[in-house]
Amino acid sequence: MRASRRLSLALNGSPLGYRIPAAAASIVRRLRAAAEEEADFGHGFVLIPVLLTLGSLFWFALPYDVGIAKLAPLLCVFGISALLCRGGFAPWRPIAVVPFAVVAGMLLAAAETARLGTVILDDPVTTSIRGSVLSREQDDKGRWRYLVEIEETSRPRLRRPPARATLLARSRHEGLPVGAIIEGKARLSRPSGPALPGLNDFAFDAFFKGVGAVGFFYGAPRQMPDADVASSRSDTSSLAQGKAFLAGVREAVGDRIRTVVGGDTGAIAAALITAEERAISRDTVETLRAAGLSHVLAISGLNMVLAAGTFLVGARTLLSLVPGLAERLPVKKIAAAGALVMVLLYILIAGGAVSALRSWIMISIMLVAVFFDRVSISLRNVALAAIVIIAWTPSAVAGPGFQMSFAATLALVAGYARWREYRMRERESMTGGHRWEPASNFAIGSVATSLIGGLATAVYAAAHFHRLPAYGLIANVLATPLISILIMPFGLFAMLLMPFGLEYYPLAVMGQGLDWMLAVARYVASFDGEWVTGRVGATGFALTAFGGIVLCVLRTRLALFGAVLIVFGGTVIAWERQAQRPSVVISEDGQLVGLIAEDAIATNRPRPPDFIFSQWQRALAVRNHVAPVVEISSASAAKSEPRSHTESAANVAEILSSVKAGGFLCRKGEWCVGRSHEGWTIAIVDAPELFPSLCEAADIVIAATRRPLPACRSSRALIVTAETLRRSGAIEIYVDETQAVAPPRMRVANSFASTERPWQRHRRYDWRSNDFHDEQGTL
Repeated sequence: MRASRRLSLALNGSPLGYRIPAAAASIVRRLRAAAEEEADFGHGFVLIPVLLTLGSLFWFALPYDVGIAKLAPLLCVFGISALLCRGGFAPWRPIAVVPFAVVAGMLLAAAETARLGTVILDDPVTTSIRGSVLSREQDDKGRWRYLVEIEETSRPRLRRPPARATLLARSRHEGLPVGAIIEGKARLSRPSGPALPGLNDFAFDAFFKGVGAVGFFYGAPRQMPDADVASSRSDTSSLAQGKAFLAGVREAVGDRIRTVVGGDTGAIAAALITAEERAISRDTVETLRAAGLSHVLAISGLNMVLAAGTFLVGARTLLSLVPGLAERLPVKKIAAAGALVMVLLYILIAGGAVSALRSWIMISIMLVAVFFDRVSISLRNVALAAIVIIAWTPSAVAGPGFQMSFAATLALVAGYARWREYRMRERESMTGGHRWEPASNFAIGSVATSLIGGLATAVYAAAHFHRLPAYGLIANVLATPLISILIMPFGLFAMLLMPFGLEYYPLAVMGQGLDWMLAVARYVASFDGEWVTGRVGATGFALTAFGGIVLCVLRTRLALFGAVLIVFGGTVIAWERQAQRPSVVISEDGQLVGLIAEDAIATNRPRPPDFIFSQWQRALAVRNHVAPVVEISSASAAKSEPRSHTESAANVAEILSSVKAGGFLCRKGEWCVGRSHEGWTIAIVDAPELFPSLCEAADIVIAATRRPLPACRSSRALIVTAETLRRSGAIEIYVDETQAVAPPRMRVANSFASTERPWQRHRRYDWRSNDFHDEQGTL
């Protein structure tokens, strides 16, 4: 007590006692001054799309629907609160605007979902379909993939048919034109769910694209007679006819480009103009991805800015060459009007990808700003483009295209603003320029663009794709001059000359630039450098992403708070990566099961499907694969009568005890058994008559067969059936560390907390009763 009293007296009686509150007051004054300066910049508007995005993401993440009827009154309450914050209450307005914008984002997401109402197929089925071709694409193997609007199904007739389906025609045939009425026997399946809990749900993407099924044709589809086509087209809306016309133009342009520039080079050239990427071979796509150049395939801001900039500069130069014209007319604004028309045609041909749409809105705002002699590149323009996209299609905010596109654009615009301020201060302190300044600015700009864009999108790439190219900066620095000087400008020249049949030579130059770019990609990819990040936790991702936004938006020292968030978020991501991994993973169809070790996954299939298995490897950050040991029965080896399932069931206990930890032992058509490193025994049942014996002896029994299963007399095992997987989606099984018992208990993580959302509801549909089952608890 005496010691604490002496310390208090010493502090109060010494200058230090006055310095502490004085320092705190000084910090508060500086923060207040910085906040007032930020308010003067007016960048609070930039945070509006961020809040709208948070609201939309929150609505999509809910396990149940919150309807428009509930959100609309809430939006009115917060809107009125924001309007009432005037006079002395004006400093409180941001606090009212934040919930208003978040609820507005939720309302936009709810409205889009209600407007679409896409019907998703509930179960795989083979049926005959009749419908119209909305679009088509040819892949690198010459196969046609059709987007079909289904008009009728038969043999069997579906009670709940999807409106649209994406169907692959594997048989060689002459591609059927857009708008044709086709029919054929097809295998339809529902879009797949997440490969693991927390990964991309392809059914979500399909729902908001209006696609309710995927599949393939048995044989080549047939085109209906012209009379049927004419009668069908008479009922088609003008909007659908316009889309069909644009699809035909897009395909014709792509064919012209691929005719002049052959191979993968021509396929990439067509993708840069029409956004059709399926004709590019998988090896080339993987090479570009490994080199960090896969973003080139997307019609992004770089592509459209180069096209618009080339047109603007070229048109202005040509108009200036006309004697006396520049003195009489504003040639810059005329060139901007021409560029505005050009980018509109570009977006119509390229389709409505988020990156292309964002680029078109941004560049249109920039060109319109030229008419009013305003600054064209600003954060407000980025925010305005984001608000337009969120208002039109809120579901886009959940995808990597929207997030990475705006993250890169925001960082580049903010970096450009800071660089411009730095150069202005430098010019004021210098009396003359250097003759090498243009070349140095181009080199610095190329490196800075690649570096800033790569850093800004790194956390999003890790969160969505679970990997990063280690040498992406080198590839982008080498490829950017080729894209800026040869590829995109000459691609624009080719498109302008194509109506006159003079596109050959510009496309040849564009093709040469692409050949050099592919050479750069192959060289960088040969380094074999890739960082597999594994799954990125939600907390670390949110901190890092928000920190990047703060760092780009704020202009004063308050921006350092964003850097602090980035560092803290990176630390959380690194810590979350060291967290517990699952011991057992099960695909949503139950056909693939994995046992997780330190750097390997043991599976029940010698050649697991790459679509699922590659996602497992990246998400769990494991490289190696342990194939199962396939047992050949003595009966099969001797070519005698196969032994009965009863005899196999009698040896279940012996088989389970003999299997080694971290691997599977399988007998084709009957069972696969495995043992995890925790000692759990896993049995995968292919023959239903073995189910009673296996469920009594194993800890985990997976029976995904559609055939009826006999009753299990024991409840010892965790039973996973086709019906439970339909509700739960893919499953992860962890060790329950909250209970220290031997053997350890299991904790099951499902992909879906519920199946109440519109893009999940098809999992509860029963075609026999033509009704949806009530929501039930999953594993």
